[in-house]
Amino acid sequence: MALNKKTVRDIDVHAKKVLVRCDFNVPLDGDTITDDRRITEALPTIQYLIDNSAAVILCSHLGRPKGVTPEFSLAPVAKRLGELLERNVRLLSDCVGPAIEIACDELMPGDVALLENVRFHPEEEANDPGFAAGLANLAEVYVNDAFGTAHRAHASTEGVAHILPGVAGLLIEKEIAYLGNALDQPKRPFVAILGGAKVKDKIAVIESLLPKVDKLIIGGGMAFTFLKAKGYEIGRSLFDETNFEYAKKVLAEHSDKVLLPVDVVQAGELSETATTEVVAADAMATDKLGADIGPLTIDLFRRTILEAGTVVWNGPMGVFEMGPFEAGTREVAQALADSSAVTIVGGGDSAAAIEQFGFAERVSHVSTGGGASLEFLEGKELPGIAALQDAENE
Repeated sequence: MALNKKTVRDIDVHAKKVLVRCDFNVPLDGDTITDDRRITEALPTIQYLIDNSAAVILCSHLGRPKGVTPEFSLAPVAKRLGELLERNVRLLSDCVGPAIEIACDELMPGDVALLENVRFHPEEEANDPGFAAGLANLAEVYVNDAFGTAHRAHASTEGVAHILPGVAGLLIEKEIAYLGNALDQPKRPFVAILGGAKVKDKIAVIESLLPKVDKLIIGGGMAFTFLKAKGYEIGRSLFDETNFEYAKKVLAEHSDKVLLPVDVVQAGELSETATTEVVAADAMATDKLGADIGPLTIDLFRRTILEAGTVVWNGPMGVFEMGPFEAGTREVAQALADSSAVTIVGGGDSAAAIEQFGFAERVSHVSTGGGASLEFLEGKELPGIAALQDAENE
């Protein structure tokens, strides 16, 4: 899905009211934002609109509230945005209705307001046409810059684009440029790294990537189903029995492309105090479970990454949240940071890991969308982007 969509640069926003769908679904500890990357990634679009004399009306969801839920208020986001923009960002009390329309109508060029959490209304996720119309009543132009929710056809991500002229923001432009180029015209060798728990979660992306990549590295819990498909003992490790035959088929047809762990870290339990042991991938104990890749595998994966021209990573190599099992994921992150390739980290756990280990600034791109980046890599159409206006052919 290439970006053949108009962006905010392609339209006149001067003195216009512009509704911008952002992804401000940030992690909170009480009222404290613990990671503001999704806010900072939205700043280029917001600042562009301010600089071009638009009145900026921002909207987002936060969490999964059931009705109006105070702990999911966007108040902390408004505060942080104000600090970053060095201007007042007014949080409105709702996102639709006559009072909100009046408040938005009073905004002057350069003003910034943030609507309250759109998911306080169940009509948002239902993509209710009336609710979408209520949002559209606030503005003259719509900009979608929420890549993290672009795979959802909700009122604020898809419905509004059928009412107002809809274009992509600068973050969505960047996301699609990196992910799209990786799939359509990668610098080779093209290496994809897939991890995470279950094979079933990655079948579609494996199917999409296998014809395109030069090497497919498989780690994490899902690797053990592939190791069992090779006839190895995997003990009490994660095993996706439903997709066992699929794993065997992939190995039979693409043995030249697929790289699996050659050694693993096994333990009797998953805990911070677990006793661990490194064993060959074909020598696991029947009463142990695999929780990370071993040092020989780290070296193999690292060399493959450093030889690559393009690397896409989605999914951790082990239970990286626990100290005894973090090395594999940390060392893969380190290899991406050390690489001269175009390095793209899918959202979700991979993004969390590369942030945790301090390498986020040393890779080409960290996606803000976990599910969206995965669906993009699967080759699926993202409704929040598909609904935007097509760019004119040059």
